[in-house]
Amino acid sequence: MKYALLADLHANIQALDACLEHARASGAQQFAFIGDLVGYGGNPAQVLDRVMSLVSCGALCVRGNHDEAAHSPPTIPRLVQDLGSTWTHAQLQPRQLSFLENLPLTTRLEQDALLVHASADSPEKWHYVEDSNAAERSMRAAAQQDPNVRYVFSGHVHVQALYFLTPTAKLMRFTPEPGIPVPVPPHRQWLAIVGSCGQPRDHDPRAMYALYDSEAATITFHRVPYDHMAAAAAVRASKELPAQWADRLEWGR
Repeated sequence: MKYALLADLHANIQALDACLEHARASGAQQFAFIGDLVGYGGNPAQVLDRVMSLVSCGALCVRGNHDEAAHSPPTIPRLVQDLGSTWTHAQLQPRQLSFLENLPLTTRLEQDALLVHASADSPEKWHYVEDSNAAERSMRAAAQQDPNVRYVFSGHVHVQALYFLTPTAKLMRFTPEPGIPVPVPPHRQWLAIVGSCGQPRDHDPRAMYALYDSEAATITFHRVPYDHMAAAAAVRASKELPAQWADRLEWGR
């Protein structure tokens, strides 16, 4: 089975649609959404409708911290992100809020892969997997929950990276090249950060996702051009979301 793995959509319908089209053209047979469907972007309702439709057809989806915040924004906003959560909450219908509320923190993709937005080590605390130590903690936690888990697929840090354990239990980090399949044989443990579909932060505005082929045991990281200027315009059109969130889409930072 070929799965398109998408994380950190962040209410960016232009990026989501571009990645879905690219994934289908690349042979994707099913989709998995690894949290943060909303937040930051200007089209939360449209993104949720798209995801909910795919989930009704068998796609998998887990909760991210922005999804949780959008469902239950703080009564008194104190941070810029709080203002975004409040605005997003107001754009959503009860059925969409219910969908966010009922998303699990983790779910299984086949028998040996775990989807989690942040770290499998206390996923409700939203730990960032930004280095080898954090990656090892997440992989260890996943294996402790179920020794059959060989793959952890995550988002949250808005970059693409691949970690694996060598036969001597040394953790290595691999920086993938877009479009190049990487063998990920199940005799090792792997953790893939699939990157942000809707808000890249590596000074490249192109959207990110990954294609995992469970039969061939490969993962291919992709970068997809999309109309990021239209996505930025949607943020500005809200009149309430911070302008720097539009700037970030334009510059990919």
